[in-house]
Amino acid sequence: MTSPAQAAPTRCGFVAILGAPNAGKSTLLNALVQAKLSIVTHKVQTTRMRITGIRTVDNAQIVFVDTPGILVPKRRLEKAMVQAAWSGARDADSILLVVDASRGVDATVQGILDGLKEAGRKAILVLNKIDLVRRESLLPLTAQLSGTGLFTDTFMVSATGGSGLDDLVGHLARALPAGPWLYPEGQLSDVSERVLAAEITREKLFLRLHEELPYSLTVATDRWEERKDGSVRVEQTIYVLREAHRPIVLGAGGRTIKIVGSAAREEIEALLDRKVHLFLHVKVQEGWADDPERYRELGLDFPR
Repeated sequence: MTSPAQAAPTRCGFVAILGAPNAGKSTLLNALVQAKLSIVTHKVQTTRMRITGIRTVDNAQIVFVDTPGILVPKRRLEKAMVQAAWSGARDADSILLVVDASRGVDATVQGILDGLKEAGRKAILVLNKIDLVRRESLLPLTAQLSGTGLFTDTFMVSATGGSGLDDLVGHLARALPAGPWLYPEGQLSDVSERVLAAEITREKLFLRLHEELPYSLTVATDRWEERKDGSVRVEQTIYVLREAHRPIVLGAGGRTIKIVGSAAREEIEALLDRKVHLFLHVKVQEGWADDPERYRELGLDFPR
């Protein structure tokens, strides 16, 4: 029996997801791909790298690229993240601009609109978090954004609730250029398991440490050992900027890092569908935010 993918010419293309910090881009990516690939926290600028998610629908393969939130950068890492976001948009076949419907057009969103105009790119407007606002308030916001002339289409969605997502995916699948698929059917991302595992641990640190020092740390997977029993041994280093940060990550009697490690291990096991032995180490590296190697691990260009 011929499958839809075999019966019709295949389509494939890249769709960049742009937006201000905390617009819900990562939640949207996870919902569109139907798997958790990009970490999600209440903190802005959680996403530091471009995360690729793949959704295959009938004869079409949509390659989503979740980009870091765009803002006015104040630090080298933020500059690299913003550069990565615009680079992802520049190379994409289509752009989704995700706007938090509950916040509307603020200075950050206006800056992104100006950037799209300067680049001569049009986008698909995705008004997210519509479950948090009154329906009547969406009309003036839609009119305001449509009036910029930057959008070809508008979709109102709730990334957490799932409303509007099927229509968005269907539209994107039909709009992709004809061409062969880039990935095998069923593959969800081209990001390595080592990187995804490090991102999971970083998410758990963000959630546990709250306001204390999430932006002062990063996580790297140093060792990945496949074991004969099918399990995997994973060793990761949590880099912090100051010696004073180490006891915060460890917690009294090592309690914090144990809680983080347990939560990260469970999620990594779910990702890999096998047993994981996770070992976390904390290391002080005062200049990690200015270390080109850390940027390479994140897939970012090092700003000079």
